[in-house]
Amino acid sequence: MAQAGPPRLWGVVGATGTGKTALSLDLAEALIASGVPAEIVNADAMQLYRGMDIGTAKLPDAERRGIRHHLFDALDVTEDAAVAWYQDAARRVITEIHGRGSDAILVGGSGLYVSSVVFDFRFPPHDVALRAGLEAELEAQGPGVLFARLRAVDPVTAARVDPKNGRRIVRALEVLAQGAPTHGAALPDEPVLWHDPTTLIGVSLPRDELVARLDVRVERMWQDGLLDEVAALRDAGLEDGVTARRAIGYAQALAQLDGRQTEREAIAETQALTRRYARRQVSWFKRYDAVRWVEPGHPPADLIDLA
Repeated sequence: MAQAGPPRLWGVVGATGTGKTALSLDLAEALIASGVPAEIVNADAMQLYRGMDIGTAKLPDAERRGIRHHLFDALDVTEDAAVAWYQDAARRVITEIHGRGSDAILVGGSGLYVSSVVFDFRFPPHDVALRAGLEAELEAQGPGVLFARLRAVDPVTAARVDPKNGRRIVRALEVLAQGAPTHGAALPDEPVLWHDPTTLIGVSLPRDELVARLDVRVERMWQDGLLDEVAALRDAGLEDGVTARRAIGYAQALAQLDGRQTEREAIAETQALTRRYARRQVSWFKRYDAVRWVEPGHPPADLIDLA
């Protein structure tokens, strides 16, 4: 069938390891088969980075079924994947896709990245010098001192921030220091859609099944050569970047290469952090009533019919 009405924005979201990539490809093929062109846009913060492939489960070019993909390999590992930058880049790409008369399929599990595009959200101001000072404090003192400061001046935001997430703490303090209110470190509970029409699809698995899948996935990362990938990225400046070097799996591989962890310790820590991250992803997307939850492999034609 031909496209009826304006091009649609699709969001395929959920925890890592649930099969979002496969469903996004199936959905794109089903749309194309129905006469609606479709292209895929990345919403995984770590898949933005060139060379970070094994540890992010990035889909190789040869397995993309001839479907056009965007915002994969968009940054060097020395660059900062700031969400405000991503929002602008992703919306620009989506607008271009819609301008070609195609549907855009946003796929990924980075909650703030997805929501910053899908919902009408405006970011608080930046101050480069202020941020640099806070980053220096974070490096020298660790996140605990800065988190205590945040809790004293904005307990609401502090309650929603991971006390170990230094970047989020720094950002909240940066905003407050400029006299602007924080956004609670999250989007509003009832946000307004940026684009109409938008359809959000969440992919989920039972908790025990997801945990088993994630543990195996981490083991396979090491078997597939994550250590060699990280060694090459270190030569390319991985440790000079703010965001990439802290990615789950990559930080642990660096620790192993430096002799600070054994392989078994690096794998176990990566598994534990991945499980915790998956829980946060599920909690993030479960807040939105607009998300329709399905299991991996759900028939994409059914999703199209109900859109």
